[in-house]
Amino acid sequence: MEELDVDPAETPIPGLGQQNRHIGFSWGPGDLLLYETLYQKQGNSETAARCPFMYLVRSDEDIYSPVLRKLFNESHSIFVGLQKSAEEASGKSRKAQLVQVSRNYRSVLRACMEEMHTLSESTRETAQKYISQISILSAMELSWNLCEILFIESAPAGPLLILLLEWVRLHVCEVDNIVQDVLRSEKPTEHEKFWDGVTGYVLQGRMNEARQLLAKEASTSASARSMCRVLDDLLKKMPMLHTGGTQTLTEFELKWQHWREECERHLHNGTFSSNVHMEAVCRVLLGDEEVLLEKRDLMTTWYHFLVSRLLFKHPTVKPTELHFYAQSSLDMFLAGDSCPEPLDNILLAAFEFDIHQVIKEFSIVSSNWWFVAHLTDLLDHCQLFQAHNLYFGANMREFLLLDYASGLFSHHSLWQLGVDYFDYCPNLGREYLKLHMERIPLSTEKKALKALRICEQRQMTEQVRSICKTMAMQSLCNRRLGSALSWSIRAKDAAFATLISDRFLKEYCERGNFTDLDLIDNLGSAMLLSDRLTFLGKYREFHRMYSQEQFSEAASLLLSLMTARIAPCSFWLTLLLDALPLLEQKQVIFSAEQTYELMRCLEDRMAAKLESTSPDEIQKQDSSIDNTKVEMLRLALARNLARAIVTEGALQE
Repeated sequence: MEELDVDPAETPIPGLGQQNRHIGFSWGPGDLLLYETLYQKQGNSETAARCPFMYLVRSDEDIYSPVLRKLFNESHSIFVGLQKSAEEASGKSRKAQLVQVSRNYRSVLRACMEEMHTLSESTRETAQKYISQISILSAMELSWNLCEILFIESAPAGPLLILLLEWVRLHVCEVDNIVQDVLRSEKPTEHEKFWDGVTGYVLQGRMNEARQLLAKEASTSASARSMCRVLDDLLKKMPMLHTGGTQTLTEFELKWQHWREECERHLHNGTFSSNVHMEAVCRVLLGDEEVLLEKRDLMTTWYHFLVSRLLFKHPTVKPTELHFYAQSSLDMFLAGDSCPEPLDNILLAAFEFDIHQVIKEFSIVSSNWWFVAHLTDLLDHCQLFQAHNLYFGANMREFLLLDYASGLFSHHSLWQLGVDYFDYCPNLGREYLKLHMERIPLSTEKKALKALRICEQRQMTEQVRSICKTMAMQSLCNRRLGSALSWSIRAKDAAFATLISDRFLKEYCERGNFTDLDLIDNLGSAMLLSDRLTFLGKYREFHRMYSQEQFSEAASLLLSLMTARIAPCSFWLTLLLDALPLLEQKQVIFSAEQTYELMRCLEDRMAAKLESTSPDEIQKQDSSIDNTKVEMLRLALARNLARAIVTEGALQE
């Protein structure tokens, strides 16, 4: 196992562990529960009050940010779309598709940044929190854009610099703010930042905008008009490569060399000697590194300095040469005054085309797995990770997606997004999904049905049973017998269905009627799950027949229920008492044979009761209501037997 590059950050928890007691903990999905135990550390005999609180430590707070939840939701649809389209395109069309997917991810990032910026201005209380998140998202978008240029577009020499210029223009906007302040003033050309605006545009290769500013100087200063015209001509003539153009690199280099010689000639002839600002711009056009470093305040970052340096000294830089210029530009820009920051290391790794180091560095500094998981997935579709498998069997793409999806499962609603990420992890995704589905807090029936549908769609039988059992137990604890029975039937849990059926029968004995009649009346083949459930369904059917005055059918069903012995012993007397109204009917319902069967059932019930009751209890129960009921039954059975014998004898004659 590899050594850690950095030590894990310590998280102090106020009030915990100050009484020299051992700390207890329990891991959860994405969080950790901490508490003080009763056990004191060795050598400590002092008795002190325990910390009365329990602490929940979350590894990913970003998942609870309302704005970032939009990022997770929208990027999920982009991710799923990418997986579904993986086999549909190839060659150039596939590359264009991947570039578009990358831009879609970046547009979602920028939308979140804009929303956070709006919130930071409207809510002062949480402004600092939003500003911190904006800086993190900005670093993500900056790094992602660079990876898109280097790894996805894979631009060759020439177009590479054009893309890097667009990258800098998008992410370094100080010059636009400077020019806005200049143009708002009454006399722009006399503004102290006027030439900073011109130089800033030049440094970003925005020659047309620089010429527009320069035209204002020419119109207001007659003495500088000729110099402005020459400088404008140099800016206009500067050769620029365009993506998709027909110009070859050889033709471009020839034009660029001629243009550079013209700039040198004007500088040596002293064309701009009377104006230090124009002379500085001319030196910038020649790529004078000393002058470029003097303008570092305009560029603000070393990677802007890198791109400007390449623009004016090495416009046809090859991708393989980037790392050399990147490292030297960083060293020159910092000049030993400060150490590189984590973002600098990430960008350097990208310029070195070391994508594994980019992922590793961002994993260390990022507070969540969103960036590395989605970027790695996208680059994996570019076939950049084919030969990189981790020591525990999964490749890097799957490892990061598994961790990201696991984090989503700790959220009460985002867990549904995590399901799709697990689906697209072919090695371990299904096993991870099984484990997480078993641990979802089933707080509502709606959430349980969602989880159940997900498991059923994936033929995860054990998880279906687990969810149904959990919901059945919750319903039973809340005394919702109908819901509990429904869930136990879905779980195909015969033992639990038997338990709930007994509860229904007990409730019937106490109240004299059934609840949830719609469910019991429509059990269908589900009643075959257990004998007790079968009895419940058939017993309800007996009541329905009796209410419809189908006395003969009801009597036959009641007798079959008693002789089948599938009813609980405690319910036998109730069944016999249900026969009492039928025995008292004017018409003979039970035949003599059926009456004998009823008598046998009654005596069997009494014998079973004697076996299970002690002599003392028998004496106490001699005058009980049950004895009265038994005597009434015996009398009714005797009368019915006499009537049945007479009736059957008359019929035989």
